[in-house]
Amino acid sequence: MVAAASSSRSSLFITSFAAIVATSFCFILRSMVIGDWGDEFALSETQKGELLGAGLWPFAITIVLFSLLIDRIGFELTFWFACACHVSGLVILLTAQGYWPLYIGTFIMALGNGAVEAAANPLVATVYSEDKPKWLNRLHAAWPLGLILGGVLAIALGSGVDWRIKVALMAAPIAVYAFLLLARKFPVSERVASGVSYKEMLAEAGAMSALVIIALMMLEVGRVAGLGLPVVLAVIFVLTAAYAWVSRSAGRPLYIIFVLLMIPLAITELSTDSWITELMEPEMSAIGLQAGWVLVYTSAIMFVMRMFAGPVLHRLKPLGVLAMASGVAAAGIFLLSGATGLALLAAATLYGIGKSFFWGTSLAIASEQFPKGGAVTLNVMAGAGMLAAGIVGTVMLGSLQDAAIARGLNAHDSSVGASMSSTYLVERQGLLGSYQALDSSAVSAAPAADQALIGEITRSGKKEALRDVALVPIFMMLCYLGLIAFFRSRGGYKPVVLAAQPRASGPGVEASAPASPAP
Repeated sequence: MVAAASSSRSSLFITSFAAIVATSFCFILRSMVIGDWGDEFALSETQKGELLGAGLWPFAITIVLFSLLIDRIGFELTFWFACACHVSGLVILLTAQGYWPLYIGTFIMALGNGAVEAAANPLVATVYSEDKPKWLNRLHAAWPLGLILGGVLAIALGSGVDWRIKVALMAAPIAVYAFLLLARKFPVSERVASGVSYKEMLAEAGAMSALVIIALMMLEVGRVAGLGLPVVLAVIFVLTAAYAWVSRSAGRPLYIIFVLLMIPLAITELSTDSWITELMEPEMSAIGLQAGWVLVYTSAIMFVMRMFAGPVLHRLKPLGVLAMASGVAAAGIFLLSGATGLALLAAATLYGIGKSFFWGTSLAIASEQFPKGGAVTLNVMAGAGMLAAGIVGTVMLGSLQDAAIARGLNAHDSSVGASMSSTYLVERQGLLGSYQALDSSAVSAAPAADQALIGEITRSGKKEALRDVALVPIFMMLCYLGLIAFFRSRGGYKPVVLAAQPRASGPGVEASAPASPAP
């Protein structure tokens, strides 16, 4: 009986693992063709950032929605919804002829990514409830594995292959996890098995964490749909008030802190990963390598570190690991901004080690410290991170580059009395307001001397953007050190354990028995 249970949870883990591999496989292929999209459709750096962001922030829509529903509809239906989104989004991308079809296809695939995580995170936390940090880190080793597989395939095809062929590769991992779903039987979640009520689950996260998610989401939905600020604010108020009325709770203060910390964490990992191929292209080209190898290499480090994170987590505890990882990631990003030649390898190694522990460890803390919140406390944290990475982080990195390029051209004009700014810069409108960006058609028609100068200014702007991002994990490190001191004042970091209650099994069965007191 024990062997059967072990085999069952192993098969559930493999299915969840394969689904997350598919999400990251699609992520890296988009990041590696973003330059092709920019060239073919004359996109600015900020527009490319918006497309990269569309691969992240819609994740929050489905991860939060299914967190509220998953205990009633079950894990299986959630995974199948994800599969449908991945297939339909892929079809739209392959037939896209401009910015908006690319945006819509990317958006729909991101909805699928959110549904995958909405199911995978609480499922693994349920079947491996005895050691959540270890197994959630192993689950999220699937993310770098997908990056490695997709990145190597894209690089092997070469830069001369049409981007549509590279995007079509996404079909393979989607088919794999769809096949694995066919023979699986899924349990109920830890929260339901422990007899914690639906209202208690909502109260654990509370209205303040809902406000963070809803506000970030509606700001981007308002931009895309052309809604005015009063309408956006009204929707934010109504949705937050509705959650507050149902949950009757503002949320656990400590949980809200962890939700807010997911914002800089996701910017450090996911936003930087979205841009790293583009940002490192000049230096990698100088040593004769494709820039995509940086992301593949750091992903390989991440895969190994996450698969074998158990001993480190047991020794340093989750918060100690996050503080250490933040400092290492900050050093790696800062060094990447100025590294050349073989020094790139050392800087990328530090960045890869640092980012390895972020996601799975943060989700494990949410599940260990707030288990009554079930899927909601797990996935609201993940949703906040993806929203921040997609709406703020990727666009911020694109905007930092556009701003640095504009400053460089203006400084050149001032120093030599030229007028390159008026010739090669155009005014555009984005999430953060109006901005100046390079006019790609004007640059392509420019004299060779102007193109060379603009290329040098662009390379400098990419390095400047990375230096600025290094400040984000430094802030995170300070916050985690403060949280370590807080837990020590309370006797140290200890997981909160829920006792299981006897109940019927199966999706859609809600619990009514009270939860056992948390230690």
